[in-house]
Amino acid sequence: MKDIHIALRNVSKTFRVGARTVRAVECISVEVANGECLAIVGESGSGKSTLANLVLGVYPPDAGNILMDGAALPPKRSLMHRRMVQLVQQNPLSSLNPKRTVGASIRLALDVHGIGAPGDRKKRIGELLDEVGLPAEYSDRSPAALSGGQRQRVAIARALACESRLVVLDEPTSSLDVIVQARILRLLNDLRKARGLTYVFITHDLAVVRNIADRVMVLKDGARVEIGKTARIFSRPEHSYTRGLIAASPVIAQEEQELRDRLRKEIG
Repeated sequence: MKDIHIALRNVSKTFRVGARTVRAVECISVEVANGECLAIVGESGSGKSTLANLVLGVYPPDAGNILMDGAALPPKRSLMHRRMVQLVQQNPLSSLNPKRTVGASIRLALDVHGIGAPGDRKKRIGELLDEVGLPAEYSDRSPAALSGGQRQRVAIARALACESRLVVLDEPTSSLDVIVQARILRLLNDLRKARGLTYVFITHDLAVVRNIADRVMVLKDGARVEIGKTARIFSRPEHSYTRGLIAASPVIAQEEQELRDRLRKEIG
């Protein structure tokens, strides 16, 4: 494996829900290499979103450590640490402030982190929009004036503005139609190659995983049940839970239909 960009070492997180203690993530260890895309998959309640929030620093872990480039990240992240990990959320409409123009939303990241000279930031906004396939003049538009795919491109541009090498993608295509999904996935793949980005990709959609991830980690009830290269996970899943997820996923090709039929027989 290449040099490790981010690593989780025996990370756990619990929450109080009324009188109950819920263990959302239990003793998770995983490494993500520089330039790699690790997909984290599982059903609702599996712990994948909690794990994403631990990486982002939204929650501190109850136990274990999170390291970036070999250095432990503190439970309470500084502004510098927050800049190092960026997020692209599921719903681009709710993630963008409707009262700000596209340019103002992107500029906020530049202003907060002091990136570039103030007089150069308008030009930088245009460059970022161009990088995600949008004209520079879109900087004057409001999010409501854009399509869902265009809004997600703006959200990606905002994440790129911070010049982080690590991006957490939380169901970034689930609110988009299939054609737009494919375009956004292609854009994310192109940006990863061009910028040397590392992705932690949170999703329940295994069809999406096949088109972007190098490796897949499967979570169930907060625990890791399987991890491996994407091709191996889909062709030779080892855990019954993984086989069930694949068997229930949408099929778009004959070989996938044959695999799903085989897995359904295996799990009874």
